[in-house]
Amino acid sequence: MKKRSVRLMLCASMLAATLAGCGGKTAETPAAEATAETPSAEGGKVYWLNFKPEADEALQQIAASYTEQTGVSVKVVTAASGNYESTLTAEMDKSNAPTLFVVGNQAAVNTWGDYCLDLKGTDIYNELTTDDFTLYDENGKACSIGYCYESFGIITNKKLLAEAGYSLEDITDFDSLKKIADDIHARSAELGFDAFTSSGMDDSSSWRFSGHLANMPLYYEAKADNWTECPAEIKGTYLDLYKNIWDLYITDAKADPATLATGGFDAEAEFKNGEAVFFQNGTWEYGALSEAWTDDDLAMIPIYCGAEGEEKAGLCSGTENCWAVNKNASEADIKATIDFMTWLVTSEEGTKMMAEQFGEIPYKNAAENPNVFFKYAKQYIDEGKYVVDWTFNYTPNVNDWRAGVVAAMNQYNAGGSWDNVVTAFVAGWATQYKAANE
Repeated sequence: MKKRSVRLMLCASMLAATLAGCGGKTAETPAAEATAETPSAEGGKVYWLNFKPEADEALQQIAASYTEQTGVSVKVVTAASGNYESTLTAEMDKSNAPTLFVVGNQAAVNTWGDYCLDLKGTDIYNELTTDDFTLYDENGKACSIGYCYESFGIITNKKLLAEAGYSLEDITDFDSLKKIADDIHARSAELGFDAFTSSGMDDSSSWRFSGHLANMPLYYEAKADNWTECPAEIKGTYLDLYKNIWDLYITDAKADPATLATGGFDAEAEFKNGEAVFFQNGTWEYGALSEAWTDDDLAMIPIYCGAEGEEKAGLCSGTENCWAVNKNASEADIKATIDFMTWLVTSEEGTKMMAEQFGEIPYKNAAENPNVFFKYAKQYIDEGKYVVDWTFNYTPNVNDWRAGVVAAMNQYNAGGSWDNVVTAFVAGWATQYKAANE
């Protein structure tokens, strides 16, 4: 069955948080260059065009180690931040083109699909624990496979939840979440903490709601209507789900909803200080929150919003880190490349590097990740819960569309009509699609 793509198009704030600094320059070590054209005994070699500058040093080291152990030449070239597509275009025109490259979204599949080897049935494909991060072309060819992913949901303080008389097992859907949140909020003075952190709508925070939370109605509409590309218009079929969870966020918290537009709130600090049980955010928050709380205190649950069957939902997970193998490479180079990829996700050395540089990897022999939030993401996958794709990646003119949604939500928070949010979502989408494609 053909899967929908899982793509990433984030606002600047999110990008900085998730990718941990994408700035940098193209880097190649002399050692890597020196062995670039030296074939192994079997004649196969690897050329990986990497797009994460911050991982370059580690990749150069792992490439050198693999070459030392196997005799297979591995060259890693890292494209400068923001220049991956142009670098890939230039490199693919060369006689010694990359054998391993990144095809991270459906647009890239449409551009580079003809260059991609069908990875189904290969050794590396068979190591996957889930197909949710695999990108297919219109004919069902597995053009690229995710080599890491990130997740977001509702970060939960288990210690405070227990103090309120509840456990994670008590939360299985929106109704149970609402029941518990309402009770905690009603007893906040007695407990010394509230249900949710503040939902500030300034630029430093609003992306959590106009992007991440907006993913929920977009995901269920895309799933129902089988989106395979950005639609010119959306229906807003599931905006009642968006309203459900948003009302819970702004009602069961200490901040006055009418003040959210002015900014000045720090939800992360509130959570670190034990002022609330729930905080919508992602796996990238682990470093900051672990300064205040132990792994036993922290969890991440799905964003329940009232969708039918949501008790089977997992976290919102996605990636643009997807490997593709150049089908035009020689047979020996293709084999060498797949062997190298497989070693990266099965060997102790390879999986350790992958975990340190990229986070959670969806492979059977993945090294244990110290980030406890990934433990929950993986647990839901292992239990067979469905991954909520990052459908917000389809958003046309993303910044302008989100700005319209934020303005409408601010009006609603101040006592206005929810109809304004519906209009910003639906009519705003059509307007921005037209602007992006005229």
